[in-house]
Amino acid sequence: MAIRYRKTPKGVDEVQTRAHRLPPRARGALILVDGQRTDEELARLIPVQAAETLAALAEAGFIEVIAGAPVPAAPAPPPPARQPDFKLVQREAVRRLVELVGPSGDDLAIRMEAARSMDQLRPLLVHARSLIGNVRGAQPAADYIAALSAL
Repeated sequence: MAIRYRKTPKGVDEVQTRAHRLPPRARGALILVDGQRTDEELARLIPVQAAETLAALAEAGFIEVIAGAPVPAAPAPPPPARQPDFKLVQREAVRRLVELVGPSGDDLAIRMEAARSMDQLRPLLVHARSLIGNVRGAQPAADYIAALSAL
């Protein structure tokens, strides 16, 4: 059975104020917890050690399990995955990042341009989503990832 998490008041406080100074990986995972995504969905979005990160956040009181939350019916299987064109994704990721956050994203944009594979680019995209979320809000951050996923 899928597990759903939601932020506790302590977790909401950390997202808003950074009062507890979570490491970037844990903070990024905390931001993704919305009460809607299951642990499997979160595991696809958290690039490294998703289960351990969620367990640590729960143990520290930043998130909690939503007991008895209904799990939607399984969606139809996705069509066979196509490999995204790395250079296209890389160019669009940099262009959209700079468009959304301006000069505050320059260092990250340079690191994204230096990536030589999707495996190198993927963690930078997670960082970009977090930066956009901090500067522009959750919806532009989600739109950023959705636009890149569509390529």
